[in-house]
Amino acid sequence: MIGTSAGGMQALKTLLSALPASFPAAIAIVQHIEAQSDDYLAQFLNGISAIPVREAADKQDIRPGTAYLAPAGYHLLIEPDETFSLSVDEKVNYCRPSIDLLFESAADAYGASLIGVVLTGANADGAQGLKIIKHHGGKTIVQHPETAESSYMPQAAIHATSVDYIVHLEQIAPLLVKLTERRRHGTGTHG
Repeated sequence: MIGTSAGGMQALKTLLSALPASFPAAIAIVQHIEAQSDDYLAQFLNGISAIPVREAADKQDIRPGTAYLAPAGYHLLIEPDETFSLSVDEKVNYCRPSIDLLFESAADAYGASLIGVVLTGANADGAQGLKIIKHHGGKTIVQHPETAESSYMPQAAIHATSVDYIVHLEQIAPLLVKLTERRRHGTGTHG
């Protein structure tokens, strides 16, 4: 699971373009965007990523080796049966989609096999969700605030919980590959 806000488009471009086509895990992404935005971000990222990138749909099965973006104006949630659900419930941390809600629902669904990533952003969304991922035994990664276009979100996440990895943006994709390969032969991993 990946959460980002201000500066996120460039961060996602850097991260997703560095993942190999053989990346074994599914990735769900919340990028804070305006409610009236179209699917440009998914199209753009799909053009530079070796794994397919698409907007998530309600009741859609979550497939390994695919990155899914929360659609504009919807909370993206993970159901216990490993499908997506979309919600127009109230904003959380002034945001819809909310990183915290994605992370919390994913932690409930995947437990210790989950990896949560917080990237650049200008608010604290994602900090409490990352804490819940950590509480469920999942791995937590935060972009080093010095490399973030907006350091507030990474700093909030670091202050909220004991983060497993605080790394520069360019190191996140190789770290995800390493962590997913390590777990590949045991339980599934979900980023």
